Amino acid sequence: MKTLHQLLCEGEMDQDKLLKKIAKLESLCDQLQSEMNYLDQLLVEVGFEEGLKTLKAAAIELIDKKKHTD
Repeated sequence: MKTLHQLLCEGEMDQDKLLKKIAKLESLCDQLQSEMNYLDQLLVEVGFEEGLKTLKAAAIELIDKKKHTD
């Protein structure tokens, strides 16, 4: 898969299209960051002391326990 830089350098994407693509990606990134922050907040409210960090640690612990009991 070619990078945006490669597409621009090879003439497959003009600067205007590249800027539109970048704007779309920045918007998507902002949306994802907002969702992650909201999910983190919800997890804290339901008892995961450090939100996503605590949930991740709990999930890893459960997976490890399951591996050792099989």
